[in-house]
Amino acid sequence: MTTIADIPADVLAVLRRGTVIPAHLLALDAHRKLDLRRQRALTRYYLDAGSGGLAVGVHSTQFAIREVGLYEPVLKLAMQTAQDWAPLIDESRATRSDANKTETMAQKSGHRPLVMIAGLAGQTAQAKREAETARGLGYHAGLLSLAAMKGASEDELIAHCRAIANVMPLVGFYLQPAVGGIHLGADFWRRFAEIENVVAIKMAPFNRYRTLDVLRGVAAARAEQRITLYTGNDDHIVLDLVTPFAIPRGGDTVTLRIKGGLLGHWSVWTRRAVELLARCHAAVAAGRIDDELLALDAQVTDCNGAFFDVAHDFKGCITGCHEVLRRQGLLDGIWCLDPHETLSPGQADEISRVQAAYPWLNDDDFVRAHLERWLA
Repeated sequence: MTTIADIPADVLAVLRRGTVIPAHLLALDAHRKLDLRRQRALTRYYLDAGSGGLAVGVHSTQFAIREVGLYEPVLKLAMQTAQDWAPLIDESRATRSDANKTETMAQKSGHRPLVMIAGLAGQTAQAKREAETARGLGYHAGLLSLAAMKGASEDELIAHCRAIANVMPLVGFYLQPAVGGIHLGADFWRRFAEIENVVAIKMAPFNRYRTLDVLRGVAAARAEQRITLYTGNDDHIVLDLVTPFAIPRGGDTVTLRIKGGLLGHWSVWTRRAVELLARCHAAVAAGRIDDELLALDAQVTDCNGAFFDVAHDFKGCITGCHEVLRRQGLLDGIWCLDPHETLSPGQADEISRVQAAYPWLNDDDFVRAHLERWLA
């Protein structure tokens, strides 16, 4: 068993401060086999863009990797690439508001600390095996999906979570029902937050009421110092990051903050995501949330609507992200493990629309400048 205390102090500090953690995508070739070269290139891109960690084997990586024997190989490849790669961007500098001035680091003294999170799924026996695999590969925590536990009682869900937390630290995961998640109330989140080996929670119900349920649960468990909150609400990123959530507790009020993002949306245009998070952190620290920043919330959400195929109930949410990276040259195609999973009608046009409407939100120039380095 590994615990929160086993996470290296510098890695834990990154997680606590709040960082950009892309939900790692899966690069396949035309035969729907793992494209090792481009999978490595994706990891390198995320790191050079300034990400503070990676989430691998999660929904965006395609849960079906488990069915085709790719779970361990994909996790192992990401870990090895992260360990071997000297990132181009120093995160502490890349996260400044003037971060367009890229500074090379490639220091021989070592790499910056990265939060490595593995997706965990399935019934208890499977999730435990995956946690053991991830722990053995050096991952710091597991993002636990409860989608396979549909129909279980709250007691059964908590017992399941406790069993996996006995293997490694957990990141809670409120997955939206549209892509397989289940409804989880405030009482569930209170009981979940009471598990001592829970280090963070990713909130991704795409629903303000259910997001508040998580916050209420953490506050009720008095776990706000131990559990760091991350947004997974790809439809509401900026406001999640700048809102002070004042939660009544007894006769007092506790203010919770969402510190970073673990997002499928941040698997593309990642360089701009790093800058956006830095801007949100700076605005919160200064106590000044200006109109321009608030306007960005709607602009980012508009982009997400295209990437995630909201018009067709998220059917193209993974292929939409693939298409963005294909246009940049990072991916060779938009292939998924499921041959029926592709762009929805009109989705490519929507992606073109937001690309043209919000040029300041894409990182095409950054990718163009470094693509050969990542593909080498």
